[in-house]
Amino acid sequence: MPIGKAISDSEYKLIDVEFQALMQKLKQKSTDQDKEDLDKAYKLILDAHKFQRRRSGEPYVFHPIEVARICFEEIGLGPTAVISALLHDVVEDTDTTLEDIEEIFGNKITRIVDGLTKLDGTYNVENKQAENFKKVLSSLTYDVRVALIKMADRLHNLRTIGAMPRDKQLKIAAETAYIYTPLAHRLGLYNVKTEFNDICMKITEPDTYNELSSKLEASESGRTEYINDFIEPLTKKLNELDVDYRVLGRSKAISSIWNKIQKKQIPFEEIYDLFAIRIICDTPIESEKSVCWQIYSIITDVYNPIPERLKDWVTTPKSNGYESLHTTVIGPSGKYVEVQVRSERMDDIAERGFAAHWKYKGVKSEHSVYDRWLDNIRALLDTQHNDALEFLNDFKSNLFNKEVYVFTPNGDMKMLPEGATALDFAFEIHSQVGYQATAIKVNNKLVPMGHKLQNGDQVTVTTNKNQKPSEHWLKMTVTGKARSKIRSAMKEEKRKKGEIGRENLERKMKNAKLTFEENIDFLVKHNGYANRPDFYFAISNEEVKLPDFKTFEIEGGKIKGLKEEAKPAPPIGTQAPADLPPKRTRKAAVLNKSSILVNGESADQYEFSLAKCCTPVQGEDIFGYLTAGEGLKIHRTNCKNATHLLANYSYRVLKAEWARKAGSNFTVVLSIIGVDSGPGVITVITNEISNTLGINIRSFSIEGDEGYFEGKVSIFVKNKDQLNHVIHSIKKLDGITNVTRIED
Repeated sequence: MPIGKAISDSEYKLIDVEFQALMQKLKQKSTDQDKEDLDKAYKLILDAHKFQRRRSGEPYVFHPIEVARICFEEIGLGPTAVISALLHDVVEDTDTTLEDIEEIFGNKITRIVDGLTKLDGTYNVENKQAENFKKVLSSLTYDVRVALIKMADRLHNLRTIGAMPRDKQLKIAAETAYIYTPLAHRLGLYNVKTEFNDICMKITEPDTYNELSSKLEASESGRTEYINDFIEPLTKKLNELDVDYRVLGRSKAISSIWNKIQKKQIPFEEIYDLFAIRIICDTPIESEKSVCWQIYSIITDVYNPIPERLKDWVTTPKSNGYESLHTTVIGPSGKYVEVQVRSERMDDIAERGFAAHWKYKGVKSEHSVYDRWLDNIRALLDTQHNDALEFLNDFKSNLFNKEVYVFTPNGDMKMLPEGATALDFAFEIHSQVGYQATAIKVNNKLVPMGHKLQNGDQVTVTTNKNQKPSEHWLKMTVTGKARSKIRSAMKEEKRKKGEIGRENLERKMKNAKLTFEENIDFLVKHNGYANRPDFYFAISNEEVKLPDFKTFEIEGGKIKGLKEEAKPAPPIGTQAPADLPPKRTRKAAVLNKSSILVNGESADQYEFSLAKCCTPVQGEDIFGYLTAGEGLKIHRTNCKNATHLLANYSYRVLKAEWARKAGSNFTVVLSIIGVDSGPGVITVITNEISNTLGINIRSFSIEGDEGYFEGKVSIFVKNKDQLNHVIHSIKKLDGITNVTRIED
């Protein structure tokens, strides 16, 4: 935390204006006790943070006040959460203790603040980042406000991230994309999730973000005019319903547009549904569904719908409580328009998520989806994990974007993530059903356990009490619940089997007059195992022979090491390991000496190479990742593996940058899609690349069918600018519809 000069009188006045504006908004929803606690919290943070400043130079206290405002205005939380948000950093960053907080504010606020406080330096864990994630996520089971305040904290940090160094921005964006964005989706925070996605894209794909932003801005007036033309013929019929309603039109998020461009492999100009129309009706809860369907009927009377694009989340809400009717129609000039129909209550839940959901708790039984999800989280927390990272990966599978609805033989509906298997369903019914599953039928047809389920499937599970989970079951499941239960059962089975190995080892050590506890850790390490249970299990499986204690040097009942004659000799003609020169891995041929800097110094001090998953090109944003056994790998910041590495292993990530502008040759593979105009298409493309652009082609393959072709060309380029020039030049050729870079 940067320490700076104390807050000045003029800054105090600005801070007070911000806080009083927040108090004014809270006035209607606060008790006298709330107002008193808010005032105490304000005075406490003014004093605690008085010498702290953000990287931008402004007083740090602006941050907790803004986080508190976001909690109230944008997420819909109440005074208790606002007070906790004001205090969220005091224990972590100042001399204030949890005991101080409890004495002033009581147990409820203290527990929330504790959940928001990162683990301190006394926790000796390798991946503290994952442990901190786990601490916040664990709070979901006792007070979801901890996670919601954390969302507000992350949102403000992202909004003000410009003052942070580039490498810090990348790590924060990766954490956000890995955990916070899917968690925002699960908690129904649509606006927060969208802003997370857009800011992360702005950090990791700045050129693409700015290009799309400019195109959206240039076409804004035309879109506004089109929305008005679209709504006009609907207005008269909607007025006849005698229901209060409002119509909104909004552009899709830039990140959402980019995802569609990548998924459909089409240019910006060919995306027709760049905006969505939302019709929100104000109607009593009991008539919501019928009114929404009446509005849908009016829309489809005026415009032709695309039947397969109808999504009915009014009858069956999403797993995060989201309710709405979605349809896509063909509007004026033949353009596709997405239309959403919902009630004011549904819109409140869609915009504010979990907080708004509890405001309407008990209104509809479907909202128990949240309770079922929280039950799954509790089950995950009750399951023993090897480390926080394993928990985090299991937890992430509960943060799915899409779901499938499947049924038991009795007709009970179960909601599972898209891609869930028959075995996942068995564990969803009950852990014991999963453990003992032997045969599974889907729609009365016997299927493999790894069979992927579809919407509407009816699933029947046959069990046998003698059945036990095995390791390959992990490959047939995707849900955190199933995977954690399988691992738990395997650990228990492994422990039981390992006890046999331990007993055999204890007997042999007793016969050799060796004390077990004094020597076991030496034997574990000597045989290359990380812990005792794995060593016991290896003995019981006969992967490791029981030691011959005659080969060891033993003093006073303690093993000192192998006897000299028992040590394996090095192969003839080689030096002893200690005399060997330090091993160096030959760098990839494309890298010149000192072409990359790591933490400001030459990367030649490392055994480094370019990552094959993303093959960086000089000029692209990069970072270094220290692998366990393959030296330093240089990745692009927008590599498909970057989010996982930066979010989970930030302690292994090093700042990397290109040392010079002029570079050697880098290999890049491009996918080229277009209209197959006959044999000449290859000549046109190769002539443009080789002759016009002067680029060397490494390989070229092409396949065509019914007027369509897709080619793959591997080329050598010197840097990012040259690569972009090649892509834009090929795109301009007649008949070419898309050119993209291919990653492994």
